[in-house]
Amino acid sequence: MRIAATDPVSVIATFNEAGVHSRIRLLVEAESLLNDGTAAVAFAVILAAAAGGAMTLSGIAGKLALTVGGGVLCGALVAGVIMILERRAGDNLVEFTLTTVTAYGSFLIAEHFHFSGVLASLTAGLLVGNLRLMQAGSDDVRKAITAYWEYLGFLANSFIFIGIGVQVSLQNFKAVILPAICAILLVLVGRACAVYPFCALFRRSELRVQGKHQLVLFWGGLRGALALALAVGLPLWVPHREEIISVTFAVVAFSIFVQGMSMTPLLRRIGEIHKGDAS
Repeated sequence: MRIAATDPVSVIATFNEAGVHSRIRLLVEAESLLNDGTAAVAFAVILAAAAGGAMTLSGIAGKLALTVGGGVLCGALVAGVIMILERRAGDNLVEFTLTTVTAYGSFLIAEHFHFSGVLASLTAGLLVGNLRLMQAGSDDVRKAITAYWEYLGFLANSFIFIGIGVQVSLQNFKAVILPAICAILLVLVGRACAVYPFCALFRRSELRVQGKHQLVLFWGGLRGALALALAVGLPLWVPHREEIISVTFAVVAFSIFVQGMSMTPLLRRIGEIHKGDAS
């Protein structure tokens, strides 16, 4: 079970509330976005290979390449069609509709052909958001579309975290307390191994990540909706399915309540926000 993908919703919310607009915000948001896509694709490919019974390295690599490439291609094609249609749109409601079709249409088309719907939506969103919105003739149009998607994101996250609260209250964590503690420690160690060595590769370049920002990346690598969705979506034939779900919920609960709630003091301590902000 993969619990490595970050979902730093509460960290980004803290950034928004405190007005943090430094490079660390871009790093956290971008890494989370790409992690979600790769995690979902890798999970789906490995699960499909396990269901088929034959898991060879070359077979998994080929399936992964096909799934990723097909998803990206579907997203790019849908984005291209939508951007052509949007040139003739002069109404905010039409723009809202077309961007919604972009997101969900690219996902459904990719999934129909057994490609990655997540990467299709990601590709389409990046293209439309960076090409079409930058060419929009009015700042009002850009602001309206941005506000529309911020609201949809807020709504989706609200339902997700309500569901998390309900499910956490129903989980029997006592039965998996030791595996849960081990999973939490492994996730933290894995996060450290992912952040610090890769940041060290750029320490002598212009892309160098400051030490305090590396700390935020490490501690702000929360786990949330994606890990829960993948765990709950496991087929019934997977061994120890219920234990996997309970451990995943424990990791997510620790991530949100311990790491998430301690982010504001951490940001104050390293000087990213001033005392009194994000209170």
